[in-house]
Amino acid sequence: MAQPGVSAAEMDALVDPKADSTPDVVDSVALARLYGEPLFSIPQDLYIPPDALEVFLETFEGPLDLLLYLIRKQNFNVLDIPMAEVTRQYLSYVEQIRSRNLELAGEYLLMAAMLIEIKSRMLLPVKKSDTGEEVDDPRAELVRRLLEYEQMKLAARKLNELPQIGRDFQRTHALMDVQFERSLPDVSVHDLCHAWADIMRRAGLNAHHRITKEHLSVREHMTRILRRLSGVQFMEFTELFSERIDSGDTVAIIVVHFLALLELARESLLEITQAEPYAPIYLRLSYVSAVA
Repeated sequence: MAQPGVSAAEMDALVDPKADSTPDVVDSVALARLYGEPLFSIPQDLYIPPDALEVFLETFEGPLDLLLYLIRKQNFNVLDIPMAEVTRQYLSYVEQIRSRNLELAGEYLLMAAMLIEIKSRMLLPVKKSDTGEEVDDPRAELVRRLLEYEQMKLAARKLNELPQIGRDFQRTHALMDVQFERSLPDVSVHDLCHAWADIMRRAGLNAHHRITKEHLSVREHMTRILRRLSGVQFMEFTELFSERIDSGDTVAIIVVHFLALLELARESLLEITQAEPYAPIYLRLSYVSAVA
């Protein structure tokens, strides 16, 4: 039964092929594939360029990077570096670099000289300084530089792990036709009452007190006092003004009435008497006593 999508001629070719494509050696492992076919042996006429299998050591970012790699790879304590072993491994790497690229090896050779110097200083007997203090470890400066470099390397790795535009994501731009419609808030009766009360309070602060000019005559009030005292011999001071207050006169009228009283006393038309201190004050006309 033919499979769907496969013609009868193709099925016959698969069942009974004209040429056997199965390799003669089945147990061998293919070294490579050439145009999709397994290659079990290297051709005799195959040309391999000298640099085809070259191992590039330039992946290290500098001598400190290489030195830190050797220490961390073998779990050495960075505060107690075995200088002999590390120097030997470092020099072997530098020798491979120097054989390939002398210009690149210059910086690594400078570090190699520093390692050899530290190793030689460690072989010398330890002497105390002139002050009696112990001399610093020759590896101290190298350890400081290695720790600082490792901190910067870890910080750079964390920065590199952050998402970057163009590498982890792309910035897109989209044009949106957006129309904004301003929505007015709902106003409750309670809010409206508060707003109106605030307006009335502010309007009360702007109230003006208007003073109107009232025409008052002292001479006229002098005449009224003389007419009032003409029918009596004595009158108490408070009684004269109580009548004006009871009639509804304003303060201004009372003041003018008092000025008229003083003016009559000044012109000797009115006498103001008192029997003793704190006694009631009485008023009378001057010419009445003269007649009597």
